[in-house]
Amino acid sequence: MITNLPIHSVLDELKEHLRQRDEAVLQAPPGAGKTTIVPLEFLNEDWLGNQTILVLEPRRLATRNAAERMAELLGQSVGDQVGYRMRLDSKIGPRTRIEVITEGILTRMLQDDPELTNVGMVIFDEFHERSLDADLGLALCLKSREIFRESPLKLLVMSATLDGQRISSLLDDAPIITSSGRTWPVDVIYGKAAQPRERISDRMVSMIKSALAENPGSSLLAFLPGENEIRRVAEALQGSVDTQTLVTPLFGSLSLAEQRRAIAATGDTGIRKVVLATNIAETSITIEGVDVVVDSGLERQAIFDANTAMTRLHTTKISQASATQRTGRAGRLRPGKCYRLWSAEQQKSLAPYTPPEILNADLAPLAMQLLHWGLDSPAELDWLDEPSTGAWQQALALLAGLGATASNGSSVTLTDHGEMIARLPLPPRLAHMLICGATINEASTACTLASLFSDRDPFTGLEQDADIQLRLDILLRKSKCPANKQGWLNRTLQLATRYQQQLDKLRISPSSTLEHDTVTGYLVASAFPDRIGRRRHAGGFQLANGRSANLPDGDGLSQYRWLAIAEVGGIARRKGDVIRTATPLDADLFDTSLGILKHTATQIEWDKKSGRFIAERQTLVGSLILNRMDLKEISETEKVVAICAHVRKEGLKLFRIYQKFNEWRNRVQLARQHVKPEWPDLSDRILLDTLEDWLGPYLGPISRLDDLKKINIEKIWIDSLGFQKQKDIARLAPEVIRVPSGSKIKINYQEEPPVLAVKLQEMFGCEATPTILDGKVALLIHLLSPAGRPLQVTQDLAGFWHSSYNEVKKEMKGRYPKHPWPEDPTTTVATRHTKKRS
Repeated sequence: MITNLPIHSVLDELKEHLRQRDEAVLQAPPGAGKTTIVPLEFLNEDWLGNQTILVLEPRRLATRNAAERMAELLGQSVGDQVGYRMRLDSKIGPRTRIEVITEGILTRMLQDDPELTNVGMVIFDEFHERSLDADLGLALCLKSREIFRESPLKLLVMSATLDGQRISSLLDDAPIITSSGRTWPVDVIYGKAAQPRERISDRMVSMIKSALAENPGSSLLAFLPGENEIRRVAEALQGSVDTQTLVTPLFGSLSLAEQRRAIAATGDTGIRKVVLATNIAETSITIEGVDVVVDSGLERQAIFDANTAMTRLHTTKISQASATQRTGRAGRLRPGKCYRLWSAEQQKSLAPYTPPEILNADLAPLAMQLLHWGLDSPAELDWLDEPSTGAWQQALALLAGLGATASNGSSVTLTDHGEMIARLPLPPRLAHMLICGATINEASTACTLASLFSDRDPFTGLEQDADIQLRLDILLRKSKCPANKQGWLNRTLQLATRYQQQLDKLRISPSSTLEHDTVTGYLVASAFPDRIGRRRHAGGFQLANGRSANLPDGDGLSQYRWLAIAEVGGIARRKGDVIRTATPLDADLFDTSLGILKHTATQIEWDKKSGRFIAERQTLVGSLILNRMDLKEISETEKVVAICAHVRKEGLKLFRIYQKFNEWRNRVQLARQHVKPEWPDLSDRILLDTLEDWLGPYLGPISRLDDLKKINIEKIWIDSLGFQKQKDIARLAPEVIRVPSGSKIKINYQEEPPVLAVKLQEMFGCEATPTILDGKVALLIHLLSPAGRPLQVTQDLAGFWHSSYNEVKKEMKGRYPKHPWPEDPTTTVATRHTKKRS
């Protein structure tokens, strides 16, 4: 066993802390040995007994590597005392005491056994990546300890770059142990600012070539945001590097064997490697021979768009923590260099940490997990970052649409269908699709589709490639698979078999059948009902979620009127999206198998041409109208709803009295803010939200648009407040104020604070700034020239007379000689007249 790694210097301290309590935080830089040494050190602790240690890793490659390295240190093979578990692959034996698992496996274990029986410790490695599964796993472990466990469950959170203090606070002020690293010094070389329209792949090719030339014999690791950039850079390098340089890609959708080849030693001292990787290579693995890093400074982040219920990949700048992790890759084996594609000044502007996935992800899988665990709100768990209320409600809406949940108003529970979905190890959409497939005796097709949708589509970017049937034909051996897609084929078929095995456990009996050529469309529409698309007359497709999308030019699917769409891509905030994968959909299914997706609504709108209502009963799938029927009559309730919807769309400014109402409303709002907090909030937001309550009773006679505009909303609210409040408003926030000259000047309540615009001479003799609201708010005085032009703005009238007045007098006295400009305005009688009239 190795005993000279940096982590060894803190092991005694770490073990002592975990003998005294049940949680700790370990900060240790790359190369310290935390991943492989720490779990082994706890095997013989008395508190562990014969229990198991679970070690969570964020990626499959790191999971297998960690297990193999620990087994090697014990002089054993994987599956003996150290094993691993991940999707589609596991090596666990009867003697296994340390299980290295991918993060999603822990959630599944907690669902099957909330107590985590025979588990004594859970180690969260590389926790700084903050995946949704890791955050959920930690929250559930804390809850498990609270309500299920009698024996302790030790929790250890480890990483090189994390916000240790926040994690410590979550874990009841757990001790933070910090280890030094064994990384060698790394020289950081910054690049220059990008030129307009310069592709990131072109810049990376240039920098990689320079780095290879400057570091002969060294192997190089280049970080790129995604697979497409990796392929472009690889193609550009293949023809320009020598035969002794091996260019290898490394990204998540490669098979595990291909990933392992990328990180393995070349076996030939004369060969050096250029590994082109995503952030999969950022942590937990050592790539043999690498001492040079070239970093693009970019990564792909999956961001869930709540407006469209779609997850989009965004190319974003990495955080400072990620930059540190990537730089450390160059110093794992010897002194190295890191070439950054950005400037030293730009480095300072990077965010300290990568945002946790839980803040940007589709929460439907998380909601399903919590509901299955018996929790109907994330507030019942302790989180490092609690899920947002909006994303949570969006997730519940999706599950309800899939028939997975039922609500009694105060709580949400899983239906029998939802319980079946929860028992399948897939996202809710795909699990629902499997069950739908089984009920029509098409389980095999559903499992194949689910496996297809579970991985990144390898055909994206090819011409005329959107038809899902092209992929299915390859998977069903009806078409030949391209040689470079064999890894995808084998992996997808293996996953389909695993899904079939899981689905068989539910023992679902088929209850109906469909025509063969409608099955794929039905299954895809069942999983993605919000992405059902109908061809528009103007071209492209309108989706059930309200978005528009287009097929690639020349795609054969453009001939169909209806599509069931699985994947839509595009650029965030851009109006139109691109349909990546889809299949024809038989619209007759809306009257049979997909009838559950239909709903009816009464649509009442103003016809701008006639100024009258038009009303119709619509049958819809999402926002797509299947058919409509004109209504001859509408109820008063329906009319009120329609008018209120129109007012919300147009805003309160459509009322002709709005300006006058707004002036009065501002006086009420000021009084409410400073003196009368119990008075109603009359902000636009509140008024528009409650239109039915205060405006509804006055809408009965309305039949034309012009009638609506004439409603006196000011009188409605004045009457509703009552006589005493009206008196209070007049006193607290008067409409006019008498100034020293005797003039009554209107106060402008459109400004904040309210403005009194008055001629300077009318304020002579007044040193105290006029106030309203029982003296709580001083008016902003706009002192005007005799011609009514602004001379000074002040809330300190006394200060103005004793300071700026003399300068104003010098400038204005010659311009307005007929008006008084006394030496001491504080003792002069105010006037609104010229000197002669005064």
